[in-house]
Amino acid sequence: MSVKEDGLERITETKTSRLLVICVDRDDDIGKKAGVSTPVIGRNSCIEAAQRLALEDPEDADSNSIFAAVKTYEDLVSKGYQAEVIVVAGTENKGVQADEKIVLQVRSVMEKFAASGAVIVSDGEDDESVIPIIQNVLPIVSVRRVVMRVSRSVEYSYAVLGRYLRAIVFDTRYSKFFLGVPGILLVIGGIASIFGVTKEISAILLSILGGAFLIRAFDVDRTWSSWTKPTPAGFIRIFTLVAGILLMLVSIPNGISAINPILIQEQPDILSILTNKVILGLFFAGALPFLWMGIGCIFGGTLLTSWFKGSLRSVTDVIRIIVLVSLYPIVFQFTNIMTTDESPFSLLPPFLIGLAVILVSATVLFRRYRKKKGGEVLSE
Repeated sequence: MSVKEDGLERITETKTSRLLVICVDRDDDIGKKAGVSTPVIGRNSCIEAAQRLALEDPEDADSNSIFAAVKTYEDLVSKGYQAEVIVVAGTENKGVQADEKIVLQVRSVMEKFAASGAVIVSDGEDDESVIPIIQNVLPIVSVRRVVMRVSRSVEYSYAVLGRYLRAIVFDTRYSKFFLGVPGILLVIGGIASIFGVTKEISAILLSILGGAFLIRAFDVDRTWSSWTKPTPAGFIRIFTLVAGILLMLVSIPNGISAINPILIQEQPDILSILTNKVILGLFFAGALPFLWMGIGCIFGGTLLTSWFKGSLRSVTDVIRIIVLVSLYPIVFQFTNIMTTDESPFSLLPPFLIGLAVILVSATVLFRRYRKKKGGEVLSE
């Protein structure tokens, strides 16, 4: 196995005298596998970090990226540049937290080495996704991509296939889905065959399989695990989520009880009940208070979590609650229109008032947080 480096991809023609060579490890393999804290600064420190990572996992491409960054640094020094080489890493789950960590590490290095440009060294598109973020801190002169050159023999293909099969069997991250779900389906199918109820069980099997696909597709399991962490914020999230769901469920019987039974008896079939605007209006009018309280409870839990963490997202959580409160009069007036035949123009006053409240609140909150955080841009 050897390393092939693409030619230096020039992003700008501006030549700088102080360059910072940055090797990016967005998923923090160097921290997870080798136990190396980042940022790693300097040629010798980077070589030592790459050696430790290569010893822990010889097949990891990040160690080759670090060596490529050191070689780039040496080439720049030999050409008369004032240069420094560093390794920065994100987090295991990547995403916003990883990118924020990388930016903070680059800024901390720049306090010691005032670079006027950067050279990014990475081993793939995923690491290069942080280029626009780093560019906000330091102009990027060029990008060097490290490509692994490997054997394409049949033996290598079998080795790769065997590695993936072992990961599916022994790695709990994959075995839960690739073995757990089929195992449940096979057990249920076997029991159904014994008792002769295969027709009824087929619907259950399809439901389980569909549910498993949805959970994995929308990352429900990871989201739930992050929400249930034994921290004050995690307990608040769990409490408000459960309470909010219960309140939303209570809204259904409360909406049904608000309907006049005589109106239901006058309808010939279910379709007529579902299409009767008076019945629908009474149902939504009865369900609305508990439904809004449930949604507000969930939003409130998210706000408290962000506030405890000191996150800038708390401003968007506040605006979310303001929007929810502003929508209540509009929806309530809509139910009145359905039940009492009021003019649709009666929706305009609550709509205009709610829109004004949202615009003013958003303007005040965003200006306040930008001033407090030094002009940082708020994002989800």
